[in-house]
Amino acid sequence: MAKLVFIRHGQSEWNLKNLFTGWVDVNLSEKGEQEAKEAGRKLKEAGIEFDQAYTSVLTRAIKTLHFALEESGQLWVPETKTWRLNERHYGALQGQNKAEAAEKFGEEQVHIWRRSYDVLPPLLSADDEGSAANDRRYANLDPRIIPGGENLKVTLERVIPFWEDHIAPDLLAGKNVIVAAHGNSLRALTKYIEQISDEDIMNVEMATGQPVVYDLDDKLNIVSKEKL
Repeated sequence: MAKLVFIRHGQSEWNLKNLFTGWVDVNLSEKGEQEAKEAGRKLKEAGIEFDQAYTSVLTRAIKTLHFALEESGQLWVPETKTWRLNERHYGALQGQNKAEAAEKFGEEQVHIWRRSYDVLPPLLSADDEGSAANDRRYANLDPRIIPGGENLKVTLERVIPFWEDHIAPDLLAGKNVIVAAHGNSLRALTKYIEQISDEDIMNVEMATGQPVVYDLDDKLNIVSKEKL
């Protein structure tokens, strides 16, 4: 039986400021660092040992992984970073204050952009300032797959190939895996492995810095789930 642990990054500086973050690379807040360290202490107390770690290419997730592994005495665990585990891309909303966006576009519209499964936010073009197309960490990607904005459905379609090609094979080989990523990329994975409906996933939240531990059988069926 393999263990799979999801950790949403600790509070970021933009979480603290109530800003749409998406693919913008912001750091953890002081509270976020403490949340990540506490996650590591909980993993150590639970006696969970890892064989492989995965994270996104965004600082807040990478640092959360490192703090958690360090506190649990496992900083040496092999680690892979991938853009496919990035947060949902919030398009032209990125950098905007959520309350101010609600005043500008209307609360109902912003709620739809944030919580709908398949409605896209206003998109960025590749020429817009802040487009990921201008970021060298994505320089090796086909420009056509760099998003200008995503909903949860598109995020799921981006994340699942990485699950199928990397995470699932590790679990099937009996490895214990930790994934430190983001609220929406982890919600997408949660939807997939728990077979949650399009409607019900809208009510699923991922708390910052809280490890979610799954025990999986040799068919990757969920035997148990626990939040530490």
